[in-house]
Formats: sequence, C-alpha cells, structure tokens
Amino acid sequence: MSDDGDGGRRNLRMPEDDEVFATVTDMLGANRVKVRCADGQERTARIPGKMQKRIWIREDDVVLVSPWDWQDEKADITWRYEKSEADQLRNEGHIQ
Repeated sequence: MSDDGDGGRRNLRMPEDDEVFATVTDMLGANRVKVRCADGQERTARIPGKMQKRIWIREDDVVLVSPWDWQDEKADITWRYEKSEADQLRNEGHIQ
C-alpha cells in the first residue's frame, strides 16, 4: 500500500462540458445568488428545488454552475463543495 503524501486526497466532482467553477459573492434571496465564475463572468444563479432545504449555500462557498444557453448572465447551481473539498481544489490549482 503506497502513500503518495497528499493527505487523503478525495475524488471530487469535476465540471462537465457546460459547467464552470464559481464562488458565491452575494445572497439575493428568493433562491437566487450572485456568483463570480472562473471564466471571469458575474452571473445570477438560482438554487434548484432539489437543493433547497437540503444543501445550504452561503457566501464564499465554491459551487459548480451551468450557464444558461439563451441568457449567459444567468446560471443554475449544480453542485456545492464542502470547505475541505474547496481547499483541495485550490491546492490542486483548479480554482484560485
């Protein structure tokens, strides 16, 4: 059994073709948040119904968003990373 020294690296969900990493910058209410995406865009993202009341999203959380095809300044949140997972993404250079 070999230990590669990365302190228990976990396999994390990575963005699919239409998804980008984002950081929540502001809570707008009515299941909407303002996010700063890794591609440099500021978007208004919505928290889908299946995540409401199950996954709590706060400012400075790292999330995956799927930008809308027909309106690029809006997106849907598809995943939220725990703090330890976000730290791992930063250490590996996926996000800043």
